[in-house]
Amino acid sequence: MTSAKAYRLLRQILQAAVDDRMLRSNPCTLKGAAVERSAQRSIPTLEQVLTLSEVIKPEYRLMVLLAGLVGLRRGECFALRVDDLEPGADHWSVAVDASIVFVRDKAYHQAPKTAAGVRRLAIPSAVTTVAEQHLANFGRNKPSDLLFVDLRTSTTPTMTVWRRVWANARRDASVECTFHDLRHHAGTLTATAGASIRESMARLGHSSPRAALRYQHVAETRDAEVASAMDRLIQG
Repeated sequence: MTSAKAYRLLRQILQAAVDDRMLRSNPCTLKGAAVERSAQRSIPTLEQVLTLSEVIKPEYRLMVLLAGLVGLRRGECFALRVDDLEPGADHWSVAVDASIVFVRDKAYHQAPKTAAGVRRLAIPSAVTTVAEQHLANFGRNKPSDLLFVDLRTSTTPTMTVWRRVWANARRDASVECTFHDLRHHAGTLTATAGASIRESMARLGHSSPRAALRYQHVAETRDAEVASAMDRLIQG
């Protein structure tokens, strides 16, 4: 990424020289040199997501599953209130309409950056069971109470406290991933389940198909791995 930024800056400088008639042409014509390519992320497995949910402090178990299986962002999880979880005949659902950002270790509520961030999502039955347990044990008193809080203060944990909680969970689960990586697992799981690009965008709150396309590609790769495994069974 650093080399791409440097190349773009050099190209801009030389183009300015061309505009000022100090150069006849811009020598920066190397195709793709100014394009930043994201490093390939290591997406946690389903087993790792479930393990993290089991070893993290109990009051945050549901939060891990909402990120790793449903696709919520960390800030979206922290902004959830008790009445954002709604029982349904077939599936429970969770409403997302806000986020929490941290500035100097203090939590601030804000609206989603785009309209796509406002959504209501059906949640898998496995998550529903944990949601019921969470409401029974940590549901607080009022529908407007926050769903995830530091039990010592009854408020959103500071970033310092949260980092410690997450670091302990990763250590106990022997998993190296960021909390945001859980969301990548949910995106892959959604694509693998057969969701279209538009459906993936809706569930993950994306305003463009770029990220959804990445998950589709990962799902196709895993599908090829499944086919290879089937070949080995047939041939064996």
